[in-house]
This record gives sequence, C-alpha cells and structure tokens, in this order.
Amino acid sequence: MIRTAALLVGVMVPSLLLRELIEARFGRGPIADLGAVAVPMAATAWLAPYASYRRRDALLWLVGPGLYFLAVIAWRVALAPYRDWSPRPEERALMRWSRDPEHAGTWYLTEPASGARHTSSR
Repeated sequence: MIRTAALLVGVMVPSLLLRELIEARFGRGPIADLGAVAVPMAATAWLAPYASYRRRDALLWLVGPGLYFLAVIAWRVALAPYRDWSPRPEERALMRWSRDPEHAGTWYLTEPASGARHTSSR
C-alpha cells in the first residue's frame, strides 16, 4: 500500500507542479491541461507492461479515467512479486508459476510483454 501511494504521489505531484508552471507562464487553457496529463501519461505508458496493461492505455488520461488506471497499475507494480492476476494471452509464454512455498499459486513474469526494454521497479 505504501509503494502504491508513493508511486501515485511521485507521479501526480510533478504533474501538478508542471501545470502550475505552465499556467504562470501562459495562463489557463488547453496547454496547461495537456501539461498536467503529460507526466502521468508517460508514467502509465512506462509501467503498463509490468501490470498486464498495454501502453495505449495511457491515452485514457485524455478522456478522464486515467487516474483510476494509474492507481491500478501502480498497485499491480507494487505487488508484482506477489502477482495473482491472470496474464494476457500474449504474456502466457513469458509467465512462470512461482515454486516458492511462501508464494505458491502466484505468477512471475520473466520479462515484460510488448518488447519493453526498461528495468522493473522491484
């Protein structure tokens, strides 16, 4: 829970600061609105493959439910070592069952789907 909150705060605070800076320079308007969602969209696109979401889900920031999806993605990334959600069909080849007795019945992903080449947050 603390990791999830830290991820959300770490994304939303810079987003709000960026919006304030743009509003101070250019005033209120669509530029400030797009500046406010630029940081969360980038974070959502970056973290999505680790949470069994697609990068294109970051576009949901443009229509409204972006914060909800960022919260779900942050929660899943924070709990990635204890993954209990089912994988997408294209992830099945990369998934392995955990053989650790403490984490029996959970999945672990050997590498993220969609060819993401960044390091995990674990």
